[in-house]
Amino acid sequence: MAKTAKNLVMGDGNTDADIVIIGEAPGKKEDEQGLPFIGAAGKFLNEMLASVNMNRSDVYITNIVKYRPPDNRDPLPAEKSAFWPYLVRQLDVIRPHIVVTLGRHSMEYFLPGTKISEVHGQPQSVTIGDSELVVVPLYHPAAALYNGSLRQTLKDDFMKLPKIIKVLQNEKENK
Repeated sequence: MAKTAKNLVMGDGNTDADIVIIGEAPGKKEDEQGLPFIGAAGKFLNEMLASVNMNRSDVYITNIVKYRPPDNRDPLPAEKSAFWPYLVRQLDVIRPHIVVTLGRHSMEYFLPGTKISEVHGQPQSVTIGDSELVVVPLYHPAAALYNGSLRQTLKDDFMKLPKIIKVLQNEKENK
């Protein structure tokens, strides 16, 4: 995979963010520029962030796989496994309140055996290493671009994030 990619795309954004957004792998534009979510799906992600009064500098954005797969195919299980330690390290450093997974490829590592259609938009508590995380699985923005019926679902789910953060902050303060 590294042989066909131009750039290693580790992530971009605020390393003190309350929200880490995780996609599956860089696309063509991301590979060319070395930044995640800058193509069409990234523009839609920016719109959704704006809808909850946030922008990219408020969050940290990365992917489970850090190189673009050849021919833009789905990442293979071995590729996801190879990059998993790097993602866990990113989460250990950033220590977000919420991890938002975009699409099933990033979700399945946090919630194995789960169907995105059954849990999208619902916070899930998981333990990764020594960290207790709240994962909110969402459909991938690219899926919403290709399937118009998912677009409103994704927007509605995204609108829940500020409330989820507020609940988590209140729980933390009351501990």
